[in-house]
Amino acid sequence: MSGSIPLAASPEAAALEENAYRKAVWRIVPLLIVCFIFAYFDRVNISFAKLQMQGDLGLSNAAYGFGASIFFVGYFIFEIPSNLILSRVGARVWIARIMISWGIASAAMMFVTSETWFYVLRFVIGATEAGFLPGIILYFTYWFPAKRRARINALFMTSISISGVIGGPLSGFIMTRFAGLGGLAGWQWLFLLEGLPTALLGLLVLAILDDRIASAKWLSAEEKAVLQANLDREDHGTSHKFIDAMRQPGTLLLSLIYLFMLMGLYGLTFWMPQLIKNTGITSPMTIGLLTAIPYAAAGIGMVALGRSSDRRGERRWHLGLAVGVGGIGYMLSAYFAHDTTLAMISLVIAAVGAIGCLPVFWTLPPAFLSGTAAAGGIALINSIGNLGGIISPYLVGKVVDITGVPSGGLYAIAAVLILAALLILFGLPERIANRDQAL
Repeated sequence: MSGSIPLAASPEAAALEENAYRKAVWRIVPLLIVCFIFAYFDRVNISFAKLQMQGDLGLSNAAYGFGASIFFVGYFIFEIPSNLILSRVGARVWIARIMISWGIASAAMMFVTSETWFYVLRFVIGATEAGFLPGIILYFTYWFPAKRRARINALFMTSISISGVIGGPLSGFIMTRFAGLGGLAGWQWLFLLEGLPTALLGLLVLAILDDRIASAKWLSAEEKAVLQANLDREDHGTSHKFIDAMRQPGTLLLSLIYLFMLMGLYGLTFWMPQLIKNTGITSPMTIGLLTAIPYAAAGIGMVALGRSSDRRGERRWHLGLAVGVGGIGYMLSAYFAHDTTLAMISLVIAAVGAIGCLPVFWTLPPAFLSGTAAAGGIALINSIGNLGGIISPYLVGKVVDITGVPSGGLYAIAAVLILAALLILFGLPERIANRDQAL
């Protein structure tokens, strides 16, 4: 691009560029990691709250499953509008709004006394959280070029693993040690102590984040110029209008693939505590500690996969093979459902594949979408994908009802992940799968 600064034209220029990116990473990514940790706590704590909340409120399995799933209805409805608003008003204000409102709604779950209010608040939490993840993915495109995004996405999405590592034991600890304190049940304390910090983090976002490179006072003029030039250099051959994103076959294909991928992810999120319990372990604290193991392994796999993908400039095989490994892990989890050791090893394999693949996947939409098209397209892909949070629990339950085999639902999720892997390996157009090789 005319007028852009040549990439690494000299050792001094290379040092300037690396220093600028180092500043950007440390300024932006750690805060957003903490934010997403608390976002994912909500996915983790609803599965742990079930261990006490269901009995206290007299909820049937069907009612609890519907309440857990209706979150994704609110999420789906408000996802695209939320990201389009973010692209207009700026990431700082809108991400802060998302966190403050959903943190308050999540904490309000402690006041639920009936099935109806359980449904209402789960829907509200989904609606208020809508746009957070796609907003962050979009925000990263304002700062980092394609060749760095798998690593950045991987660093950010280690928050899923960290929240799983911390969230399980923390949820078990809160529910065990705080039960009865102040006349509140353990699950009520769980929602309060994991909801209010989310709202407070929203205020921190307002104070720290900058919307764009140009507004970052902590970067020098030279650093701003080189970062912006790198983004400008690759902004070719992409769709800019939202209607373009809707018309792109790649958007619909990625939406379908992501739907299958998240069916695998939410299979772990919603069912892992129960799967571990089925092996004969009953203590909430022990179950919480054991759930941390697959999440920790997934975090390591996520960073390694993201670095490898960026270093080689390759997306298709990194993503497809990881998703396939997740499917194999689910099959093994079903086969070894009653052996604690082998079931845990299988869950580790499933988590490394089903979670570790996410950062590489999110390098794909910005490869052919930008501007308003990226805002709407990324949100569309994420909203359709998150319908997996509705379909996955229903599919698992339905397969179990039909077959009478408790582990039968895991085979169904395994099949879905393997189908996703085949679509990635043999269905994605080259211009999407590895476009950044040419940048």
